[in-house]
Amino acid sequence: MKLNERSVAHYALSDSPADHTGFLRTWGGPGTPSTPSGTGRRCWFVLKGNLLFSFESREGRAPLSLVVLEGCTVELAEAPVPEEFAFAICFDAPGVRPHLLAAEGPAAQEAWVKALSRASFGYMRLVVRELESQLQDARQSLALQRRSSWKSVASRCKPQAPNHRSVGLENGHSLSKDSSPVGLVEEGGSRSSGRGLAEWELQGPASLLLGRGQSPVSPETSCFSTLHDWYGQEIMELRQCWQQRAQRSQPKCEEQDKP
Repeated sequence: MKLNERSVAHYALSDSPADHTGFLRTWGGPGTPSTPSGTGRRCWFVLKGNLLFSFESREGRAPLSLVVLEGCTVELAEAPVPEEFAFAICFDAPGVRPHLLAAEGPAAQEAWVKALSRASFGYMRLVVRELESQLQDARQSLALQRRSSWKSVASRCKPQAPNHRSVGLENGHSLSKDSSPVGLVEEGGSRSSGRGLAEWELQGPASLLLGRGQSPVSPETSCFSTLHDWYGQEIMELRQCWQQRAQRSQPKCEEQDKP
């Protein structure tokens, strides 16, 4: 693989955000200068995308080495020096020796292994495929939920067959077999005590509906004029009874006022 050194150096020193940075000890590898002693060389490493740069120090302006993280695996390894948290970048190409690195602690070692393992385009390709599969499953699940919700709404909106056994409705309230508008008036105490049930049914609002061929128990609630006549006739009957009682009591009061 041929790379333009100036372009790579410019990218390494650019202001683009790094995926991971930190000090690591290295014992050589592809493009890394060897060390005379077995303690390794402490360098500043910068990970950008699938490129791993090493510098002499944090303020270094020229990269010492570059590792392209493609076709490789990151594995835990043993360092030449004890008490070092080492790991190796192993390549599939024959004749390429592993790149041995060591972190300063177990947390740093774990963080570097995770970052380097996820840096290749092959890993990103797998992640994208997995996300696409999850997105497709989510869309299918959402479509099924919408279908089921539409079916439930449609089933609720279907007109139900009328129940002929149900008792009639008056003004939104059900009436039992023994109840009628006449009985309701009687319970309220507004019905005249001198009238019988037969007289009330003939002269009350029921006669008005019977004359029109309608049932006094269940008037046609869809027609406002029918409802108006139904309740208005009863009010008129009560008002006439009240006026008659007032006229009867008025002469008695005049006789009592005379000296």
